[in-house]
Formats: sequence, C-alpha cells, structure tokens
Amino acid sequence: MSDHITDLIGWGATLILLLTISSQVYEQWRSRSTQGVSHWLFAGQLAASAGFVTYSLLQGDWVFVVSNVFLLGTALLGQILYLRNRRRQRLQEQA
Repeated sequence: MSDHITDLIGWGATLILLLTISSQVYEQWRSRSTQGVSHWLFAGQLAASAGFVTYSLLQGDWVFVVSNVFLLGTALLGQILYLRNRRRQRLQEQA
C-alpha cells in the first residue's frame, strides 16, 4: 500500500476520533453538567495523549504527532469543563 493511502487512512481515523471526542466535550460545555461523564475519561486521555505525542515524535510519525496534539487539547479542555461544571454543581447544591 502506498504511503499516501496509508496517510489518508491515518488522517481519516484522526478526524473520526476528534469529532467523537469533541462532540462529548461540546455536550459537556453546552449542558454545563458532569452527568454521565467520568472524570477518568479526560484524565486518562491526557496521560495517554501526552505519551502518544512523545512516542510519535520519537518515531517521526507526523500523522500521529498532529492527531495526538489535537487529542491532548480536547482532553485538556474536557478536563477543565468537567472541573468547572462539578464546582458549579456543588455550589448549587450548597445554596
């Protein structure tokens, strides 16, 4: 299989994964709720993406470097939103 087709498969998979995770982050932002969202989802994604960015850089695989940098960004945003929403919910419960 040519390198061009291999790269297209990688970019396509990246797009699908980013859309999937981004939709979860967007839903969390829109609903301002942590219901149905595990704190470990974003914590695990942060750790895994950081490791995969490092691994991909060492391998020189730019499809995975870019993919995992974007995934790292969505994990960071998801974690920030999760913590913000959880804090907001606790404040509402105390009121």
